[in-house]
Amino acid sequence: MKERVYYTYLTTNERQTVIYTGMTNNLSRRMAEHKNGRNPNSFTNQYNVRKLVYYEVYSRPSQAIAREKQLKAGSRKKKLELIKSVNSQFKDLSRVRR
Repeated sequence: MKERVYYTYLTTNERQTVIYTGMTNNLSRRMAEHKNGRNPNSFTNQYNVRKLVYYEVYSRPSQAIAREKQLKAGSRKKKLELIKSVNSQFKDLSRVRR
């Protein structure tokens, strides 16, 4: 039986003016949804948030949800520091991750 994984992730737009925090059990699918504008009224679609810049992997959904809440409660400065600690050039990780 394949072990499930859960992700907490941060995305941004091209100019890095917005940071979105999310959680999912399928990061590739979720990023495709963001990039394709699946929900035209969503926050990510309205602000063109399509660039995956940070993610963490968890084995339990409760862990990923708790981390998502922790990140959402944090300041923009802390999110930027976290992203820069592993992705200083803000590359789109969904293009290199498989």
